[in-house]
Amino acid sequence: MRKPTPCCVPSKQRAELLTASRNASATRQLAFNGSTEEMVLLPGRAFLMGTHFSGGFPADGEGPVRKVTLDSFYIDIYPVRNRDFARFVKETRYVTEAERFGWSFVFEGDLPDRGASLTKHNMAQGAEWWKGVERADWRHPEGPQSNIDKRPDHPVVQVSWNDAASYASWAGKRLPTEAEWEYAARGGLEQKLYPWGDELTPGGVHLCNIWQGKFPMENTSEDGFAGVAPVDAFPPNGLGMYSMTGNTWEWCADWFDATYHALSTHENPVGPSMGTTRVLKGGSYLCHISYCNRYRVAARSSNTPDSAATNIGFRCARDLAASAR
Repeated sequence: MRKPTPCCVPSKQRAELLTASRNASATRQLAFNGSTEEMVLLPGRAFLMGTHFSGGFPADGEGPVRKVTLDSFYIDIYPVRNRDFARFVKETRYVTEAERFGWSFVFEGDLPDRGASLTKHNMAQGAEWWKGVERADWRHPEGPQSNIDKRPDHPVVQVSWNDAASYASWAGKRLPTEAEWEYAARGGLEQKLYPWGDELTPGGVHLCNIWQGKFPMENTSEDGFAGVAPVDAFPPNGLGMYSMTGNTWEWCADWFDATYHALSTHENPVGPSMGTTRVLKGGSYLCHISYCNRYRVAARSSNTPDSAATNIGFRCARDLAASAR
């Protein structure tokens, strides 16, 4: 009898990884105490995660398409807003990492004053449109000459993964896993590019806040916004979720890895047990097809857990109480 070729035999390393992944899924962090106001309960089921889209970024690990099964969970219909985060800070006196560092990254086109006080970290290599601005933080997203007084319903930005996780814990919630986020973003549709289908602007209608024009020099703002928009500026998807693509990137619970998901469990996956960057999903108002075509639901990116910028926010998730599961 012919022996199977090595490619057909599961390696010990893969078997160990799968076992560890299943154990991580079974013992994943759960949160039961948060209010379910402005959340939607998504029933547990299987869906097709990932994409074979040829216009994606292979290095990001968007594929392969795989069937993922999730338990039922709640998720915020809106990203966390400035007014929500303000209540958290008022009650806990929490100080964000950007505030502790004394600076954060601001998109150059958003600077209210081109002579803003820049730090020694005044640009990101390969992305010179990012400027390190002194005293830029969640209250002053574009630097000390800006404020959020007239933006209570904008998503909070300039928050790191660590800040987002702290807020979620205070609220009795948690950050969604990447799989949960993508399930919610798909809006009940299967293998579509966007929460509403495969056409970016059906009938010429803009359904998310991204860059129009020539990035990074000219934003024609055809969607109505040159910067971050209110969380309800565009219609919700089929599951009632707002602002899942464009506007601001959203932190997910998972550590980022470009290949881990191809070998891990597909039941309530939680990502690898360690890493250097955390998953970001959804794209932002700065995404453009010529540079960052990541406002598709399967697209993914990452950043270090202490990073913050004018285009990064988050939303929370919550589990069903044990008696209701």
